[in-house]
Amino acid sequence: MRAAFYERTGPASEVLSIGELPTPAPGPREVRVRIAWSGVNPSDVKSRAGTRTKTLPFPRIVPHSDGSGVIDQVGEGVDRARMGQRVWLWNAAWGRAHGTAAEYVVLPAPQAVPLPAGVALAVGACLGIPALTAYHAVTVDGSVKDKVVLVAGGAGAVGHYAVQLARLKGAKQVIATISNEKKAALALSAGADSVINYRQEDLVKRCLDLTGGAGVDRIIEVDLAVNVGADLQVLRPEGEIVVYGSGAAEVQVPFVPAILKMARFSFFIVYNLKTEDRLRAEAELTRLLAGATELSVEEVVDSIHGLDGIQNKVQQYLLNLILGHHS
Repeated sequence: MRAAFYERTGPASEVLSIGELPTPAPGPREVRVRIAWSGVNPSDVKSRAGTRTKTLPFPRIVPHSDGSGVIDQVGEGVDRARMGQRVWLWNAAWGRAHGTAAEYVVLPAPQAVPLPAGVALAVGACLGIPALTAYHAVTVDGSVKDKVVLVAGGAGAVGHYAVQLARLKGAKQVIATISNEKKAALALSAGADSVINYRQEDLVKRCLDLTGGAGVDRIIEVDLAVNVGADLQVLRPEGEIVVYGSGAAEVQVPFVPAILKMARFSFFIVYNLKTEDRLRAEAELTRLLAGATELSVEEVVDSIHGLDGIQNKVQQYLLNLILGHHS
């Protein structure tokens, strides 16, 4: 099979190769998926670039945790009725040498989730990391129903999902931070009540103005290292900051503002979600996808490249599923 792979870290144009690798066969409780679309995430890019570590966990790595395709073989212990099933994939490259940037991938059967009829395979490649992250951030530690939610980076892949899910879960008010007018339009179209351009506006003042000085109940945070100070200023007493990302490995938390607010921090990484949390997210996303109408690939995918394009261009992100049009 053809695959993209790397044997050292560095810029994509220098370290990614396209070549022939052995076509895998599924073992017990595994499925083989013929890949239709491979989804790229920031974590894939950082791993390949070597920003976390330059030591590879495997001699050769086929990248990308997310993707979609059709099951064409099943291993022992897997229902043969799954043959021909359209699926979306998660954690394909997490702790494994073989991700989805190939014609085929083999992985444990639960990591291939059925895609509802009528939903394009390209949409499936945009789920995985961003959709599961957003769902957990919105639903962890209780409901957001009737709460005020601030989504940092409301036009990014996770943020865009989070805005939609917070609205669908009954948030009283959804505020999103953005950096330009195009991103503002994306966040508003996803269901944000208000957007704050953090490059042009006083984020703290505007957020407090929007909430009548009360602050927000939950912050869904993409970069704690940059935003922790502002977060504590706009958080209401006993509010919660749900953290799934940080631009720095070490973060200084202002202790006095945090303890006076009795702020609650909740950290998680999507790769290590508990089974019950992941199954709940999969079920809800499946329900929402099945109910979506007039969902076009153009609405879902920011950019598309063929396998050879992965080598010739820097890796791109597949972004932003629109889970129907909900007011």
